[in-house]
Parts: sequence; C-alpha cells; structure tokens
Amino acid sequence: MLSKGPAKKVTIYVNEDTRSHLGPLYEAILAFLLHKGVAGATASRAIAGFGAHQMMHTTQVEELTEHLPIRIEFVESAEKIDNLLPTLYDMVTDGLIEVQDTQIVKFATKERGRLPRPLHEEKRGKAKMMRIYLGEADRWQGEPLYDAIVKRLRMLEISGATVHRGILGYGAKGHTHRKSFLHLSKDLPLMISVIDSEERIKQATEMVEAMVEDALIVVSDVEIIRLVRSKPAEEAPHANLPAS
Repeated sequence: MLSKGPAKKVTIYVNEDTRSHLGPLYEAILAFLLHKGVAGATASRAIAGFGAHQMMHTTQVEELTEHLPIRIEFVESAEKIDNLLPTLYDMVTDGLIEVQDTQIVKFATKERGRLPRPLHEEKRGKAKMMRIYLGEADRWQGEPLYDAIVKRLRMLEISGATVHRGILGYGAKGHTHRKSFLHLSKDLPLMISVIDSEERIKQATEMVEAMVEDALIVVSDVEIIRLVRSKPAEEAPHANLPAS
C-alpha cells in the first residue's frame, strides 16, 4: 500500500485505436496494472492533440476521433515502478512513457464492507493544548485565516482542531466586537483549540506563527482522558495502551 513520502508518477500516452492482442492497448495496460497490485490508475481521453506523426486529432472531425490520444497515469513506489517498466516498455510500441519523481502528501482509503463494532478503550496521558485567538475577518493569501490554519493543521496530521466563534469580546486594541440583532459584526472573535503531543504542538505553533500577524497563541499542559474505539482483539493481538 502507498504511504506518505517519496514516490514515482508514471504517465503513458497512446492512441485510442492502438491495439493489443485482445483489445485496445490502454485497456490492456490498465488490466496489467490492476493485476500487479498498483494502488490506482486513471485513463483519460483527450479532446484534441498531435504526436510524433505530426497529425492533428480532434473530436470536431468525425474521421479523426478514432486516433485521439489516451493518457494513463498512476503513482507507486520507486521499487514497484522499476519492476513494472520493462513490461510496459514492451507493451507500448507506439507512444510515450514518462516517469517523474513525486511526493505523496496523503493516501487514504475506506475499507469495504461493515466491520464488527469495535470495543472501547480509555487512553490517558500528558499532552499540550494550543489556543489561537484571532478575528473572523483576518485573511491569509485570499482566504479566511482560521480556515487556512485548520487546513494546514490537517496536513500536519494534528489529531483534531475546533474553531469557536464568539458572540462578544475585545482584544489588545480595545475594540469591542459583538453580535446582536441590531449590530452584525464582520470581525467576531474566534478561538482555535488544538490538543496533541508536545512535539506536534511545537510544529503547529511554528506554522501558525508564520501565518498570523495580529493574534494570540497560548500553549498549556493538559491531561487527556479519551475514550476511543479500538480494533477487536483478534485484529490487534499486540495492542497496548501508551504509558501515561
């Protein structure tokens, strides 16, 4: 299974009417990749294009549509790509194969079928809590600052974050912000609350500090007591609770 980190991206260009032994070449390539356990592959059909033969193919002219280019793209580990390339090289006798270095930021998939209802277990331990106080009108690169912060917290794989919207408050500037029927403030106070390990909170704090100009960041020690659903015993025979 793919995991976060360095990988390779392969792009294959063939014509739609290029044949393999049993049918279109692009279908044979996809079947081969599926058989070899590639995490996923996509074939897309272009609406226009030309290649080494210097002939334009387009959907606008009926007799030229059968030669439209097909693009097949997939991402896998470098080791697996090296094993696949010799066969792909033999299969693509008229086309183009491109290999690029890439970086997997996130790979997630949902398991099929309904799993047995997991048990509950209690986790306790030391952690850090970060609170970020800012205004609803604060922006960062064209989007709301609070939204941008939460997105980047997810990319750091922080366990969770909650945005609280105030109804009344004031900050260092002494301005009062309130929400009422007669006064709809566009800059109500917000607080983002995050709890995670000391190491991850340190990373998150450095990230937030680089994004904010007028805000307050508070970090404090906390004791966590968390009820989580654990895997059934037969699926996790060596599972142990972390040390408090």
